[in-house]
Amino acid sequence: MLPQSNPTPDALLVGRVWRPGVGPALVALRGEVLVDITSKTIPTMRDLLESEDPAATLRAATGEEIGTLADLLTGSNEGADEDVLHLLAPCDLQAVKASGVTFAQSMVERVIEEQAAGDPDAAEAIRAKVKSIIGDSLSGIEPGSEKAMEVKRVLQQEGMWSQYLEVGIGPDAEVFTKSQPMAAVGWGATVGLHPISKWNNPEPEIVLAINSRGDILGATLGNDVNLRDVEGRSALLLGKAKDNNASCAIGPFIRLFDESYTLDDVRKAELTMTVKGEDGFVLNGASSMSQISRDPASIVAQTIGRHHQYPDGFLLFLGTLFAPTEDRDAPGQGFTHHVGDVVSISEPALGALQNTVRLSTEAPEWTFGTGALMRNLARRNLL
Repeated sequence: MLPQSNPTPDALLVGRVWRPGVGPALVALRGEVLVDITSKTIPTMRDLLESEDPAATLRAATGEEIGTLADLLTGSNEGADEDVLHLLAPCDLQAVKASGVTFAQSMVERVIEEQAAGDPDAAEAIRAKVKSIIGDSLSGIEPGSEKAMEVKRVLQQEGMWSQYLEVGIGPDAEVFTKSQPMAAVGWGATVGLHPISKWNNPEPEIVLAINSRGDILGATLGNDVNLRDVEGRSALLLGKAKDNNASCAIGPFIRLFDESYTLDDVRKAELTMTVKGEDGFVLNGASSMSQISRDPASIVAQTIGRHHQYPDGFLLFLGTLFAPTEDRDAPGQGFTHHVGDVVSISEPALGALQNTVRLSTEAPEWTFGTGALMRNLARRNLL
């Protein structure tokens, strides 16, 4: 599985790497070999996705062979020298957006967080109460439908209506900014938790790549690191809960859509996730895209249009079914990360995304932004 090996050599896989002494490079994966396709025509991932036919552009692109997947893995592991060949997140100038509360099971967990005001000790009793009232009433509901509005009326009468249910089954999707352009981390890098958080978890998700025209061009994997206690205290703290140093991981590569891989494959994708702690704790999770309550194309349509443009395109996290409740530290407290956890998110067509959990204050600082990228490309005569 990617990035250890490439089981589908014909897949259209494109990514970004750091080349020592050079800087960020756009690469095509051809078999097990990385080809640097950075040029004046496509100096960035943004430019590739903005081309008239990105799949054809990628197929036709030529360049220097700079290494293999094995070389890339050696340099991408946490703790490796930063000035060696290593993977970057496969996005550069694009906005990084995320949709939330798109699965019924995780929707209920958001309600529990809200009712518990971010207190993990209170969550178990509230979970039993919420599930006894809501039960399976949210399964299979089309957001914004008459049935959804009837469920809303019933839950309002029970005193159980929530802002999370509003975006979960109401007409309008939740779409928020997950990360700044150039701030996401790639395979092997540290992912960061804000040090104020004591109740948090990974969120394994499919991430779509969309250009400025609203074309859905491909997919990759993402970890939408989540601070349950922070967001649970107030939904107005969403920015603090979601966007911190190293809090967004994407990769390993973007797989562009072609005749062998399409949005329909995304719709039926099965993600698996493993968390392995230094304390010996192991958590296994999964997220099935077949259970998403909003179609991916519908979420994209709510994100971009005449109401909101993205001239450099955007990446869009699609949400997750996964919401861990397994106890780790004490009965009734559920799961939370420990520093040193290794998170691996995988899907057969897209590979695996692996990262090690640290505090955001201990993760490498984000220093290479859009300005640095422009100066680097200018020095290389690529602009």
